[in-house]
Amino acid sequence: MDNLQELINSRRTVYRFSDREISQDILDEALLAASNAPCHKHTHPWKFYIIGQSSRQRLVPTIARLAALKSAKKNSVTVDADRVRAVGKITQPPLLIAVTSKKSEHDAFREKEDYAATVCALHNMVLSLWENEVGSQWSTGSITRDPETYEALSIDSAAEEIIGFLKAGYAETVRKVNKKPITDIVTYLD
Repeated sequence: MDNLQELINSRRTVYRFSDREISQDILDEALLAASNAPCHKHTHPWKFYIIGQSSRQRLVPTIARLAALKSAKKNSVTVDADRVRAVGKITQPPLLIAVTSKKSEHDAFREKEDYAATVCALHNMVLSLWENEVGSQWSTGSITRDPETYEALSIDSAAEEIIGFLKAGYAETVRKVNKKPITDIVTYLD
C-alpha cells in the first residue's frame, strides 16, 4: 500500500485463505504493530496466543459439540456438513490467533477501557497484515466463550477474556463491500 488512507480504506474481511504460509517476519511485524496500540494507564491488557495445529486439534471436540448444538437449534438436516464446516473454520486458516484482554474483576470501567485498547491492538495487527497482503477475519463465535476453549488453550479465564480469534492468510478472494456514505454516519453539532 502506498499510504495509510489507502490501507485503511481498502481493508476487507477475508473468509477463505490459500495454503500459502505467512512468514515469521510478517507475523512479528504485525505483533509489533499490535503492541504499539494506545491504552489508558499503559495497562497493555492484550495477549496473543498463536494457535498451532496440535492446539487446534484439541479444540475440535468443542467445535464439533457447538456446531451440533447450533444445527439442532436451526433444525438443520445437514448436521455433519455443519460440523465439518465449523471445524474447517479453525483448522484451515494458515494463522490462527486467540486474542485476550485482561479482566479487572473489581473495576468495570478499567475492564471496558482495556477491552477497547485490545481491539485497537487487534486492529493494528489486522492493518499490518493487510499491508503485507495478508487478509484476516476477527471471529467472536461461541467457541471463543466456551470454558473448554480456555482449558484447551491453557488460558486463565479468571484473568483474561478471549475477545476473539483472528484467522489470517493470503486471500483466495476479497469481497467488494459497499460501506455507508459518511453523511449517514456523521452528525455535526453546534
